[in-house]
Amino acid sequence: MTTPLFESSIKSLPLLGRGKVRDIYAIDDATLLIVTSDRLSAFDVILPNPIPDKGKVLTAMANFWFAKLGHIVPNQLTGIDPETVVAADEREQVRGRALVVKRLKPLPIEAVVRGYVIGSGWKDYQDTGAICGIALPAGLQQAARLPAPIFTPASKAEVGDHDENISFAQAQVNCERELADALNGTGKHGAALAEEARQAAIALYTQAADYAATRGIIIADTKFEFGIDKAGTLHLIDEALTPDSSRFWPADSYREGISPPSYDKQYVRDYLETLDWNKKAPGPNLPADVIEHTAAKYREAFTRLTGQAWA
Repeated sequence: MTTPLFESSIKSLPLLGRGKVRDIYAIDDATLLIVTSDRLSAFDVILPNPIPDKGKVLTAMANFWFAKLGHIVPNQLTGIDPETVVAADEREQVRGRALVVKRLKPLPIEAVVRGYVIGSGWKDYQDTGAICGIALPAGLQQAARLPAPIFTPASKAEVGDHDENISFAQAQVNCERELADALNGTGKHGAALAEEARQAAIALYTQAADYAATRGIIIADTKFEFGIDKAGTLHLIDEALTPDSSRFWPADSYREGISPPSYDKQYVRDYLETLDWNKKAPGPNLPADVIEHTAAKYREAFTRLTGQAWA
């Protein structure tokens, strides 16, 4: 276990911005450096305590999935070693937790795929009999498996704000509006790219879920992000199928009617729900045992999914 990294401080490259977890630096006109910190966010608030190894686990797991699912859709990876694009005294900050990626124009949507009725989808189903306007069979229990995975996009929110579920029609409108300039001259249109993203997201989820099942893990739902290059070609970007972007359940403790234990951030959320906190910044400090238990959850998720011991 290495010293946690709450925030990177790369001086040899221009900082473009910081997200909830990732710090983004410019390398040149074609590439970016993405550093995955050990920050943890819950209820869209960045908590003050880093989780040891978290950024390295997320990076290793995303790389595992990029390799396994690369035949479905191109991805952001360049193959360039991150340690070669920073100063010598900055290499420790990027080692095992950074990627050099293509500069791509992000689609203005979160591509969410759900295979089970849980979380906000369960609340929506209880209220309406549907999830994001997609009608589902009556009588489903909490955590029930859906007849087939469904695509439920969300609008992208700024750091600290909540993503909002939107209809697929609205996702198409958003893509038409936000991608018009980027697609000019390519012969492609935003609405068609939204459909391409939907098909790619469901294919990615389906193949990943089938594989994870062989490792004793259920992927209940997940979120993908996509971007396009100058030709309008769709790429998988950001992260893929990690505990931060997915809900992982151990298959041996799954049953319908309850919210199963998970390898994602739910452990931290459950702890925070016991506090007198308004779910607004600043977030509360986490006890040492919650930090270590969360770190162990991330490492175990990696090992169970990949079959590789965490070094």
